[in-house]
Amino acid sequence: MFSIYHFWKNLFQYKTNFLSVNDLEDFPFNTDMLSCKNKGIFPDLAIRINQDRLIFNGGELIELKDSKSYTVSSFNSTIPTRRKKIKDLILTENSSLRQKMEDAGDDVFSLPEREVYYLVRGRKKGHTKVCLVHGSFFETIHTDELIQQSFSQVLVERVQKSGLQLSDRLKAEILSIFTDQRAFSKVRDIQKSSVKLRFRIMSEVKPEGNILNARIYPQIEDDTLNFVLPFYSPEENAEHIRKLKLVLSQDDFESLKVLTIKHPLNGEFVVFQSSLS
Repeated sequence: MFSIYHFWKNLFQYKTNFLSVNDLEDFPFNTDMLSCKNKGIFPDLAIRINQDRLIFNGGELIELKDSKSYTVSSFNSTIPTRRKKIKDLILTENSSLRQKMEDAGDDVFSLPEREVYYLVRGRKKGHTKVCLVHGSFFETIHTDELIQQSFSQVLVERVQKSGLQLSDRLKAEILSIFTDQRAFSKVRDIQKSSVKLRFRIMSEVKPEGNILNARIYPQIEDDTLNFVLPFYSPEENAEHIRKLKLVLSQDDFESLKVLTIKHPLNGEFVVFQSSLS
């Protein structure tokens, strides 16, 4: 069986390594449960899909975020999200991803939409915080809306500075075409230019989205490993607990602290916490 819960079990078993490995990618991940491992492109890790998906689907995508402070490092080119369509990811971002996954035995399109997680490590003054956090912690509004509203700010600023008059209808029509990040990931080749131009989107977390921020999230203590999952209903929380109990031994599960944190913009999340020592 493969899943993000099994992946977290692997982190839990070798948690002391988070205190010693210099680069997060050097952590001793259990590669048997991975369909691919990449460097410099999303996803950094992908979990294999289960053939029997009665309990665990598998197939989750993971990005590594390593920082030498208690801030989440910036997201380069890929806006953080809770889910990704594997078709869009394979066709536009990583042409070799499909081959890697199929070589690992995955029927890639049997699970067309994948849950996204971020493995975040921060280090500060000799202390370490590690969080495996669901993408919904960062995606508090849909990615398309985020891009559109950002360009709306640019459009308003440029219109005001130029003195042009644009109708609300024309503004809406212009903004309607600026919703897809893929439009900016292409290299633009302009005649008579000796360089090609490519726009890249970089995302930086605000304080509300910084899971390492002790002022907003004091429950995430120094020198701890945390599994952070959305808690939108008692039933969903019970399902997280049930699945984690299936993966961990009774003693290991009972050693965890089970906490609830409130995201200022996106409701409650359940946290399974363990000391790194």
